[in-house]
Amino acid sequence: MQNLPKLFRYADVAKYSANPNVFLTRALKQEFVSRIAKGFYINRLLTGKNVLRIEEVACFLRNPAYVSCEWALNYHGVILQSPTVCTTITLSPSVGERNKVSYMGTTIEYSKISEALFWGFVNEGGFNMAGAEKALMDMLYLRKKISFKSEFEMARINGKKVAAIAEKYPQSTRKLLAELYGCDGAKDR
Repeated sequence: MQNLPKLFRYADVAKYSANPNVFLTRALKQEFVSRIAKGFYINRLLTGKNVLRIEEVACFLRNPAYVSCEWALNYHGVILQSPTVCTTITLSPSVGERNKVSYMGTTIEYSKISEALFWGFVNEGGFNMAGAEKALMDMLYLRKKISFKSEFEMARINGKKVAAIAEKYPQSTRKLLAELYGCDGAKDR
């Protein structure tokens, strides 16, 4: 168990055990590990009873990945309501309803994005988080609507930065951004 990291895969166990199924069954029974999803585990000898951050688990389950949309906007203080879904952007094709994961009462949802739009995030020590402006553009791009316009703290968004980011997105997404800014354009803010 000491050779395994705090988050590990079934394949990691196979490197250290001749029979990973027996090893994991015993470790689960003794509460040395916790199962997150099929083939993904937490090493409780390293984490104890501590709960790992949702963002860290989300980025571990699908790699490469970064947290974005409403979750990242809340993280940056752009929206104040706490989302119940952690949207994680990935290049992996394993997305959609059947690939959602529940962790600590929160749903982790995966959305695939093109490689051309897979950027604009920073490592926050264990997980990747989209910047506020990139998270806003990802949300408009993926949701194709503005759900809670009055909830945005737009003063926390750098208008020049979001306008530059928007140039890389389709016209329909840029239109939503203009609508969010009341058609006066993001560059002026």
